[in-house]
Amino acid sequence: MIRRRQFITLVGGAAVWPFTVRAQEPLRKYRIAVVTPAFPVGEMKEGAGNPYYGAFFGELRRLGYIEGDNLVAERYSADGRPERYGPLADEVTRTKPDVIMVSFTPLVRAFKDATDSVPIVGIMADPTSYGIVTSLARPAGNVTGLSVDAGIEIWAKRLQILREIRPTSTKIGFIGSQVTWDGPQGRAMIAAAREAGISLVRPPIETPVREERYLHALNAMALQRVDGLVVSDSTDNLTFRRIIVDFAEKAGLPAIYPYREYFTIGGLLMYGSELAGVYRRAAGYVAQILRGKRPSEIPIYLETRFDLLVNLKAAKSFGLTIPTSLLVRADEVIE
Repeated sequence: MIRRRQFITLVGGAAVWPFTVRAQEPLRKYRIAVVTPAFPVGEMKEGAGNPYYGAFFGELRRLGYIEGDNLVAERYSADGRPERYGPLADEVTRTKPDVIMVSFTPLVRAFKDATDSVPIVGIMADPTSYGIVTSLARPAGNVTGLSVDAGIEIWAKRLQILREIRPTSTKIGFIGSQVTWDGPQGRAMIAAAREAGISLVRPPIETPVREERYLHALNAMALQRVDGLVVSDSTDNLTFRRIIVDFAEKAGLPAIYPYREYFTIGGLLMYGSELAGVYRRAAGYVAQILRGKRPSEIPIYLETRFDLLVNLKAAKSFGLTIPTSLLVRADEVIE
């Protein structure tokens, strides 16, 4: 027979015991791998000055995933070497993180080839053109993410905008890595230039991609007297965006850029999107997977907002008059 006092003690103990154990259980730590084709690893964190990874890790923190607390982030860079994409993908996938977040379409493709089980969140162009997924709405495999591709017609649009400020342009420089040039975007640019009767100048940016390689290519374009520059949306270019923008200004070469982040440091024209916001959204995708969703259950987000930005201050330094027809179409003008 159990006395009343003993019964209360047992019931009380049973009630308290699970909470005591739960309090002693270690906090679950999630492990993610973050991979870039060219950014230095030291920049790939919040507070390091890189707007993209600042946005990414800041949003993860807002969503409850805090590095040093319940999140372990392992960072990798291909250091501007496309030949490292495959080996790097093999190296990272062997560690079996909970999620891999990777930017730049050819690098996403390398990770897709390396694993069919580790979840991947990619920031990419059109993943169907590169054979990464067969459908944006139903990715079906282990890859989901965000597409910042507006379709091949955006290249013709950028050429048209650049020509509006220099109608006599016949020779345009195109800045992009060999990987970009060999892919669907490079082919689209060639077709757009041919249709517009423009000669494309594209000195190779040799690997490993470094500052001096960019300066060599840019100087080669200036020596060939190009009328302007179209900057591709490759992540390599983003890494060296300050060099590209500064060179264009010093050489007096009007340039059109794919992301707002070029515009904010003095770029003349931008027709594209704000990439920091895309990285912020990518953090939300990573969080969904850490909470248990499969990549196949998360449709690939397609960026639909592409703004035209005009920097009149930069135009003045180039000695250019921006046509009124272009200004009235602009989403933002810096005086």
